[in-house]
Amino acid sequence: MRKDAQAVLLLLVGGTLLKISFAGTYVRYVKPGLLPLLLIAGVVLIAVAGVTLWQVIRTPKKIGAAVEHEASHRADADDPQLDEDGHGHQEPRVGWLLLVPALALLLFAPPALGSYQASRNGTALSSQANSDFAPLPDGDPVRISVLDYASRAVFDQGRSLAGRRVMLSGFVIAGPDGQPYLARMIVSCCAADARPIKVGLAGDVPADLVPDQWIEVEGSYTDRADRDPVNEDVIPFVQVATVRTIAAPERQYES
Repeated sequence: MRKDAQAVLLLLVGGTLLKISFAGTYVRYVKPGLLPLLLIAGVVLIAVAGVTLWQVIRTPKKIGAAVEHEASHRADADDPQLDEDGHGHQEPRVGWLLLVPALALLLFAPPALGSYQASRNGTALSSQANSDFAPLPDGDPVRISVLDYASRAVFDQGRSLAGRRVMLSGFVIAGPDGQPYLARMIVSCCAADARPIKVGLAGDVPADLVPDQWIEVEGSYTDRADRDPVNEDVIPFVQVATVRTIAAPERQYES
């Protein structure tokens, strides 16, 4: 790829990193703690692109057609770019296609992962196994994460949830028989390693819930459980008391 194309690509990628960082949409792709690294990477890429473009602009051009013609003849014999007929091979332009995904990300930032990804991956609860659960905070109901509820329900057999009302939020996915599940994606680093945590909904569940709809559920522990058809891991349930529709939060991933 030519230097000017490299510079434009670096400029687009660096600009994209800064755009999603300042707009706050970076949390769709990476954990919030990585913001400083994104800012540094964006600034460095733009700086490198600027230096590269400056070098391209400052490169002296050959003066005079005669001088250029003579120089090209001298190099013909040893030029590996020439074929047997003496015709030069132009640099392939396919490298410019690398600009397409960078430009697309800059102009049309994709959304956070949702029900499509969650439905096609098994619940990741077993990888989050924990045997030490502190008492729930004060409050009724107490707001906890989907991961915290599922972990307490399965690995603590619901003991730390007994007698408490909880509030969970997440998006809806369709279960194996069409019944709605509550889900939340968890990430270790970025969206590339995102995995779903799923909780079934029992009790007073509205019939009009649709995939990708964000809801807030108030309920209590129940010992009902399913097996995820994707990986046979356990999916605990929550006994639903109320459900209300909410807007998608700014930070849609749990960690």
